Amino acid sequence: MNSSLANIGSVGLGLRRVLLDPLLDQVPDIIDFFEVAPENWIGVGGRLGRKFRQVSEQRPLLCHGLSLSLGGPDPLNELLLKRIKQFLDENNVVAYSEHLSSNCIDGQLYDLVPIPFTVEAVRFVAERIRRVQDILERPLIIENISYYAAPGQQIDELDFIRHVLEEADCSLLLDVNNIYVNSVNHGYGAQEFLVGIPTERIAYIHQAGHLRESADLVIDTHGAPVAEPSWQLLQTAYEQFGSIPTLLERDFNIPPLHDLLPELQQINLLQQTTKTVEKNRAKQ
Repeated sequence: MNSSLANIGSVGLGLRRVLLDPLLDQVPDIIDFFEVAPENWIGVGGRLGRKFRQVSEQRPLLCHGLSLSLGGPDPLNELLLKRIKQFLDENNVVAYSEHLSSNCIDGQLYDLVPIPFTVEAVRFVAERIRRVQDILERPLIIENISYYAAPGQQIDELDFIRHVLEEADCSLLLDVNNIYVNSVNHGYGAQEFLVGIPTERIAYIHQAGHLRESADLVIDTHGAPVAEPSWQLLQTAYEQFGSIPTLLERDFNIPPLHDLLPELQQINLLQQTTKTVEKNRAKQ
């Protein structure tokens, strides 16, 4: 696990604006860290900015970017990167991650476009990751995305991710739900995919809900409770990699905070179960 994340705790929550007021008085003990998209908070001041600082300063803060378009054809937005760096520094952000995707083609797209799974794309995106790290003066963690088509594919998704991690020498934000979504939509085994992930590259984990459209189509929405297949896959991930810090993502249809607590507790339960099994094995 990334050394900068060694002390953030076990269970995290994506910090959204609608959750600020419920968290002002007291952050529940189950929440060890928060994560925000810096693009949503850069330049925010006034009462909302004060609420954000009051809440975020109570726990370690991670950032998960939306706009770098690491695999896109447009030049890197270095002005945005400098603003992000300032935000990370001012808010003592522990770690910064971004999607292994594209979303800028002569303008901002409000969706994540998969990078072609090719050897050339590996070299291209790895070079851009290194440039981002040089500007930010800190490591960049990349996240495996959900996708619905793979145009120009020459190598499989898992090999593409592994090659990028190696070429760029960076860490992985392992999104378990994205693996499940892709396994259904593209017809591969989710557990077999997990086995191929290099353990030493994993920084932390994302868990989220999805929408089941049909037997062979799942939409990654982050707008519903976590489904049982994703819980099972998270348990498999812990068995494979250990009890890695895990963040619950909920970006749409956000319920009251107390309705999110059972899912945070479920993450904690799976982690504690894994630790107990590991201790029992060590005693044998």
